[in-house]
Amino acid sequence: MAHPDIRPATPEDLPDLIRLVKDLATYEKEPDAAVATEDDFRAALFPTGKGATPMAWCHVAEAGEGRDRQVVGMALWFLTFSTWTGRHGIHLEDLYVEPRHRGSGLGKALLETLAQECRERGYKRLEWSVLRWNAPSIAFYDSLDATPQDEWLTYRLDGDALEALGRDDD
Repeated sequence: MAHPDIRPATPEDLPDLIRLVKDLATYEKEPDAAVATEDDFRAALFPTGKGATPMAWCHVAEAGEGRDRQVVGMALWFLTFSTWTGRHGIHLEDLYVEPRHRGSGLGKALLETLAQECRERGYKRLEWSVLRWNAPSIAFYDSLDATPQDEWLTYRLDGDALEALGRDDD
């Protein structure tokens, strides 16, 4: 059964998504790193044109009543693929609930919604990353019986290193 305060994001939510991403970046001590725009999110989440397919999806959490109802959280995700299971999964890129609404059950409801997406679509995994210093989030994930994948290291290429490796020097 769907949680009444969780719904798929719509184009009208784009300003709230940008606000929440900036809040998350500040929480994660990287306020200047969040440079995505509404146009970037529109292109990824709500593409238009023939054959256009989203590259990412988002669910939002709402709180309040009537005209005071507002977006206070989000779960932005994309598909993965496991060669071992031969099935897709969901990678949760960002889960964020405004501090004043933490402990209200909205974070768990967002994760439950993604778990339901996995079950309904036959996906075998729901995965995400968490910063090692983020003890409150780690405790929350542990309370859900999520399993840390400590044996894996995450690597990233970006900036000059990405440009250099992707350069066509032929």
